[in-house]
Amino acid sequence: MTAVTAGQLRERGNALFQAGDHGAALAAYTRALSLCQAEPERAVLHRNRAACYLKLEDYAKAEADASKAIEADGRDMKALFRRSQALQKLGRLDQAVSDLQRCVSLEPKNKAFQEALRALGSSMHEKMKTMSCTDSKVEQMFQILLDPQEKDVDKKQKAAQNLIVLAREEAGAEKIFQSDGVRLLTQLLDTAKADLMLAALRTLVGLCSGHRSRVGYTRAQLSLGSSRLSAVLGVEHEQVSLAACNLLHVMFDSLKEGMQKDFRGKEDAVVLDSSKEQKVLIKDLLELLSLEGASAHGRDNALNLLIKVVPRKSPKDINNSMSLWVIDQGLKKILEVGSTVCGAPGSLPVTENSRMSASVLLSKLYDDLKCDAERENFHHLCEDYVRSWFEGQELAGKLRAIQTVSCLLQGPSEAGNRVLELEGIMDSILSLCASVREAHQLVAVEALIHAADKAKRASFITANGVSLLKEIYKHSERDSIRIRALVGLCKLGSAGGTDFSMKQFAEGSTMKLAKQCRKWLCNEAIDAGTRRWAVEGLAYLTFDADVKEEFVEDKAAMQAMFQLTKSEDRSVLYAVASTLVNCTNSYNHEEPDPQMLELAKYAKQHIPEQHPKDKPDFVKRRVRKLLTAGVVSALACVVKSENPALTNSCRELISRVFLALVAEAEDRGGVVAQGGGKALIPLSLEGTEVGQTKAAQALAKITITSNPEMAFPGERIYEVVRPLVSLLHLQRSGLENFEGLMALTNLAGISERLRQKILKERAVPMIEGYMFEEHELIRLAATECMCNMAMSKEVQELFLDEGSDRLKLMVLYSGEEDEKLRRAASGTLAMLTALHPPVCKRIPQVTVHWLEILQALLLSPSAELQHRGAVVVMNMMAAAREVAEQLIASEMLEILSVLAKDKDKPRVAQAAQESLERAVAYGLIEPSPRQQ
Repeated sequence: MTAVTAGQLRERGNALFQAGDHGAALAAYTRALSLCQAEPERAVLHRNRAACYLKLEDYAKAEADASKAIEADGRDMKALFRRSQALQKLGRLDQAVSDLQRCVSLEPKNKAFQEALRALGSSMHEKMKTMSCTDSKVEQMFQILLDPQEKDVDKKQKAAQNLIVLAREEAGAEKIFQSDGVRLLTQLLDTAKADLMLAALRTLVGLCSGHRSRVGYTRAQLSLGSSRLSAVLGVEHEQVSLAACNLLHVMFDSLKEGMQKDFRGKEDAVVLDSSKEQKVLIKDLLELLSLEGASAHGRDNALNLLIKVVPRKSPKDINNSMSLWVIDQGLKKILEVGSTVCGAPGSLPVTENSRMSASVLLSKLYDDLKCDAERENFHHLCEDYVRSWFEGQELAGKLRAIQTVSCLLQGPSEAGNRVLELEGIMDSILSLCASVREAHQLVAVEALIHAADKAKRASFITANGVSLLKEIYKHSERDSIRIRALVGLCKLGSAGGTDFSMKQFAEGSTMKLAKQCRKWLCNEAIDAGTRRWAVEGLAYLTFDADVKEEFVEDKAAMQAMFQLTKSEDRSVLYAVASTLVNCTNSYNHEEPDPQMLELAKYAKQHIPEQHPKDKPDFVKRRVRKLLTAGVVSALACVVKSENPALTNSCRELISRVFLALVAEAEDRGGVVAQGGGKALIPLSLEGTEVGQTKAAQALAKITITSNPEMAFPGERIYEVVRPLVSLLHLQRSGLENFEGLMALTNLAGISERLRQKILKERAVPMIEGYMFEEHELIRLAATECMCNMAMSKEVQELFLDEGSDRLKLMVLYSGEEDEKLRRAASGTLAMLTALHPPVCKRIPQVTVHWLEILQALLLSPSAELQHRGAVVVMNMMAAAREVAEQLIASEMLEILSVLAKDKDKPRVAQAAQESLERAVAYGLIEPSPRQQ
């Protein structure tokens, strides 16, 4: 029975292939392979699949299947010929020639084989000629670039550009490499001329992309004598440093996930231990962090690269050895950057972002630790470093120690708490707050502000902090100090969060602080690094709804805040995102259970109260004002910029804001027009799980009410599919499931390519699962989505799978009381019976109620349901005589006769008339006088 079934599938595949439906033919052959055990028959199926893959332009799979057929029978000329075609497309011409020569030797008189061999020989000759020409061009380009006497700038620029373009193609990259290109490119790096260095670095990117062995050889060449690459990374020229950073990133990616291509040439280029190669590169980066001669942006680039390549990408990856190695070898070097006091004698050159980048890296390393022993080691190393600067040191050393505490409190806060509790640290912070030197006072006040977050761990900050900060705020003559003291007051004053009943300050004090923050924020005479502290203050004060209302009325303050996101100091991003989350009320808040409220009142427990201005109408108005002020453009720019300050937590906050911005359907078009749709895609693919889900839900809302092809033009529409599918996972809420299904329904109705993308993301089983959902709206959405997916051949085949109840469910749903569900299910049946005739024969077998359900559709008062039912019957009548007999033998004949005369419903009448004509053609009924 199995052999017959496999044979039938093979015949079906042959018919489909002849008809030009290569995808369906491939599916049939694949199913036949799963049922077939006999080796000769399997070889034929593999050979046939190779033909399908050739037509579908998947040449690697075509070669693999043809090879399996040849393993079974080395004289299989069809398989040999198909493999030669695949090899030719893959660029492996020598192997293609070998297969063709074998074909000719087996069948010398075959003209097709002879002609193919002749054409391939000609193609190889052309390739050799081109390669020979390329050899001389590569040599020429290097001569022009390395010739100190060559003064023609345009000529040099053209040679550099040609080299970069050539390296982007695998054949060109290999040619440069075989021409001793790496050594010549290192000579270009040694010229210290920015344009030549950029050309060399960009060419090396092409050489190293996806090729482990070339990376190993390149790394070895660049490390001769001293690490040339890390030295280039630390140069003053910003573009050169960035290009070196990009090259290192490509090298890391190639070592981690490279294609491990075969390498012919230099034996010492074979990489045996990727981990060792990565450690050499990372060690150079760590050395650069504490190198005094390195530039500030070079140091930032090194930190950014470490953030990207060291921690695990996913907790599912159990190997965190790289993070442990970096902590052991370089934690103190990272802390060197974090502890730098700007302007102090002998301090490292840093930018506004350097300390924040160090905090982010420390936080990611700490989060990558798996057990208490690893975390304890991290704590000890941090404590030892702080003690080394604090104990027995002069004032400069104590400042470094306090700066380290600030860095840790902004990153791995648990480690920050531990060092904060070291003897003498807090006393020094408090005493230095009163220092007469601005630089010292800045360091101390910032540390106190960061420590204010940890008030529960250090209760005396709450007791003494407010009075101390008030004193500084009132009496300091420096705005840079006063603004920081104000932020500390804001933090302590917002301890009650959104709870209206818990106010830390006297009535009106919070509003005064907010007004001063807005005033400083709008004062362009103050530098951006200081003004960002005003946003920090608002991030805390906007827990108060009165502050939110005043802030969104102050358009100048909003514009100033958005402008700050574009400044070089990106540490402001989290504060901006926090402020916007507060203004849009997009933080997590659950409605309390009424019964629990009563119990709390009875027990005299504190009950949180919502501010009257945090009700939905107020939130909606605030969102509109933010949209008018240009919040979408500002956030889109933030997402577009690659910066360590854009942490996963920050991304989550931005996703929450976007979800609030698209809550109302009429606002979604404006959000898309200002770049919100484009920004949501990366937010939905990277970050915390909550952040990704919020961004995906925002994408779903846009896709439901907008034209997806306009909202996500070009290739962008295909990037939306994966986030939408993620909303179908069981751990998502019912609303997220529903919106994901609705959005996918819209996409599935657009094109076959989109349906294939949805299939590839394995969404169909999840869609089917929701068709059994108890909630009627989710069940309806899943059925509508399946209706659109049924336009794909692969989905149509699923309805015929043995043991599957898919078709039965659709038939039964067509008889449900819910009219919308009946409409979706009957629409799916109409689609299936029209596109895939074998379904027509299966319908009578799935349930005894099939005739009753079809008759009910035809007798429905809804013209739409009648039309769908009439189309299903028409398709079933056309599919097979035996099915038509069953239909005509029932009351269906009488119903069709009545409907065929209904002039008020022409579409229904036409379908009924065609069904009757088919019955006449089968000889099941006599033609009416009119038909005669």
